[in-house]
Amino acid sequence: MDSYNYIIIGAGIAGCSVSYELASRGEKNILLIDKNSSVSGGASGAAGAFLSPLLGKPNRLKDLVTKSLRYSTNFYLTKFNFLISNCGTTRIPKNEEDEKKFEQYIPYMDFRYTKDEKGYFFSIGSVVSSIGMCKAMSTCFSSTTKKIKTKFDYEVKSIKYDGEYWYLDDQIKTKKLILTTGATNDLLDQFYLNIRAVWGRRIDITTSTNLDHNYHKSCSISKSFKVDDNSYRVSIGATHHRRYEEILDKTKEHELLLQRANDIVKLEDINIIKEYMGARACSNDYLPIVGEIIDSKKTIDEFPHLKNGTYVNSSRFTRFENLYILNGVGGRGFVLSPYLAKQLVDNILDGVPIDEDITTDRLFIREVKRMK
Repeated sequence: MDSYNYIIIGAGIAGCSVSYELASRGEKNILLIDKNSSVSGGASGAAGAFLSPLLGKPNRLKDLVTKSLRYSTNFYLTKFNFLISNCGTTRIPKNEEDEKKFEQYIPYMDFRYTKDEKGYFFSIGSVVSSIGMCKAMSTCFSSTTKKIKTKFDYEVKSIKYDGEYWYLDDQIKTKKLILTTGATNDLLDQFYLNIRAVWGRRIDITTSTNLDHNYHKSCSISKSFKVDDNSYRVSIGATHHRRYEEILDKTKEHELLLQRANDIVKLEDINIIKEYMGARACSNDYLPIVGEIIDSKKTIDEFPHLKNGTYVNSSRFTRFENLYILNGVGGRGFVLSPYLAKQLVDNILDGVPIDEDITTDRLFIREVKRMK
């Protein structure tokens, strides 16, 4: 039976970020698993991979996005600058009411901006090659050092722990197991780890229109990348649907994206060359889920009064040994994942606490109170 120090289930941007962070810290014998035929086979491959600020008044999510955007932009530019275009993004209010909100947000802007002819231009804005980035992060420690190995077209059906190793389908074992499974989150029966899928399509087009930076309004449009003397490639994404059935009409989805894009800027000589579809993984409170996983049954058995709202310090909760999660990054996976992966790996290797706002604890405490 093959044995590893770490197995990461899920090879989207979250899983690739974790594998890269572990390998960069000198960890070896890492296996990255995915049910698809390659990395970024789900939502990460379908993502527009736009990096831009979250606007609004201060709150937990905005603070996290701001920290992550600063960290991740620098990470991509330093480690993989050939896969990121730091071209800037114009954020455009949707209507007069939205314009008033933008004006109210001005005192709380975390990044420099200038007003342009359409909206607010943020130089921090970037676009990343989603599939290229996942491939680069998962392979840069593979061919020469053999730190990261990959196993594709493999769907894990069961996991169990014997006190020393986690066993996957009784075929592979690992000392530490990390779940980055995205919208597919059924390997553990833990009621508080609710993940909802938000489905979306993105299209890549060729156009004769040359755009020198990104735009965002009711969808996002990437800057133009030259194909030949007369055409450019542009990404437009993405739609948002709570139900899978809503995304099945491909023609309708294409028309919707092109309509939204042309509401931002007039695109000439359009030809759709490729489309992508995937389900973003979102938590109920829109914040990601990072860190050790609480064993809800054992914790509730020990502290039954949690259901009545009784306070118990979360350090006393029972947790699964050597089992971790990084999930719920939603539509900002490429902004959040490098920053969250660093937090998780720092916690695993050095015991550095993870920000309280993103641990499993806040979800468990909230959901257990609803069990009355």
